Amino acid sequence: MILQIQQNTISDMTAQIAAPVQNETISIFDLALKGGPIMIPILLCSIIAIYIMIERYFAIRKATKDEKGFMDNIRDNIVNGNITAARALCRNTASPVARMIEKGIARIGKPLSDIEKAIENVGNIEVVKLEKGLSLLGTCAGAAPMLGFLGTVTGMIRAFYNMSKAGKTVEISTLSGGMYEAMVTTVAGLIVGIVALVGYNLLSAMIQKAVYKMENSSIEFLDLLQEPAK
Repeated sequence: MILQIQQNTISDMTAQIAAPVQNETISIFDLALKGGPIMIPILLCSIIAIYIMIERYFAIRKATKDEKGFMDNIRDNIVNGNITAARALCRNTASPVARMIEKGIARIGKPLSDIEKAIENVGNIEVVKLEKGLSLLGTCAGAAPMLGFLGTVTGMIRAFYNMSKAGKTVEISTLSGGMYEAMVTTVAGLIVGIVALVGYNLLSAMIQKAVYKMENSSIEFLDLLQEPAK
């Protein structure tokens, strides 16, 4: 009798093991919900970072767009004494370089140091405009991983608290909530932080390229003013 019961038990266990395992899938949204309340500031960081990266990319790209023949036309107009046409060309060209050159043209007739200072002041203002939002993007790049680590700590605290409440009998479901929170927030924070950091560095490189172009154009314009009259 005992032997028969043992055989039946073994048969039941074998059938359970042999039964096909159903692969359960979980959506990204459901997985994010398991991250707990820490996912809210991480989500806000991701939205802010993505918005700044897209908006600044197109703004900087527009600012660094090559205006074919712009400086050549400025040179021809100034050499020919057509200052009005040179200023009109600058007004019709929407770029930091054009605004710097226009300020320089407006100061023609004054000492070269005054012209150079006026161009430099406009250049500084244009650089600040290009860097708009970059500090916030850098903050998101640093804050997102830290929020993820904070979620890790709170998740582990939650898991240990549930384990202490369960007493001697601890089931995996008792710990799963806290472990989900710990792992999901860590991954989400690192992903947002990495993306924001890469975007920050790429935008900084684009701004450096724009600054180099502005400096090169201003030097070319100042050299033009120092050329001897023909």
